[in-house]
Amino acid sequence: MNAPQPLTDTAAVAAARNLPCETVTSVKHWTDRLFSFRTTRPRSLRFRSGEFVMIGLAGPDGRPILRAYSIASPSWDEELEFYSIKVQDGPLTSILQHIRPGDPLILKPKPVGTLVLDALLPGRRLWFFATGTGIAPYASLMRDPDTYERYDEVILMHTCRQEAELAYGRELVESLPDDPLCGEYAHKLRYYPTTTQETPSLPGVRTGRITDNLLSGRVFSDLGIPPINPEADRGMVCGSLDFNTDMKAILEGWGLREGANSEPAEYVVEKAFVG
Repeated sequence: MNAPQPLTDTAAVAAARNLPCETVTSVKHWTDRLFSFRTTRPRSLRFRSGEFVMIGLAGPDGRPILRAYSIASPSWDEELEFYSIKVQDGPLTSILQHIRPGDPLILKPKPVGTLVLDALLPGRRLWFFATGTGIAPYASLMRDPDTYERYDEVILMHTCRQEAELAYGRELVESLPDDPLCGEYAHKLRYYPTTTQETPSLPGVRTGRITDNLLSGRVFSDLGIPPINPEADRGMVCGSLDFNTDMKAILEGWGLREGANSEPAEYVVEKAFVG
């Protein structure tokens, strides 16, 4: 296996191509497959919670490798946070997983994305559907006061293979009551984490895929709420291509329509992927 490209090359590669760089401020490895990191934030960057930007590093051939990453920090945060999987042979993540505080990171400050509140029509209950690192945009939205001012109830369904992979999201949810801006709204967030490849040991963690728990009605029974309907419910979907496709079919089967920034409706899907 080739050794990872020295991260110091990134600043030179970015300068040669007139690409903007930020500095990594902290890194946390949650499991051997998942990590999060924070960077400085460009003063000019304005984004809506839930959007993504292009970030990257210099590759082995001296060219920049850029991928779309959801900004996991809320729009008011002074730094930027990202949450990533580690793919050992991934063009970017095989290098990105070795970053340390002080390292440069290419960041194009042009945020885009469909997982934003403005792409949804007004409703009473907002659902966050996520698998794996698809929780990243919701990490931003759950820490944005605007989310709770628009909805009476917010439900986060997050599914991972193993219980340890839920740690990032669980810590965010548990810390919400102490959040300086959203603490007063913490009671509005309901958390429904599940695993698919092991029996969980932590209280409140269940088993099963999001799609199965929706179609069986289990989640509605567990939470004591009525089934999803287009009059009251709004949804956001972020996960693998197969998951997104399955969720679109389920939500549309219940009468919800896919929305966009230009035409808000009852649910939205993020189509950007990390590799």
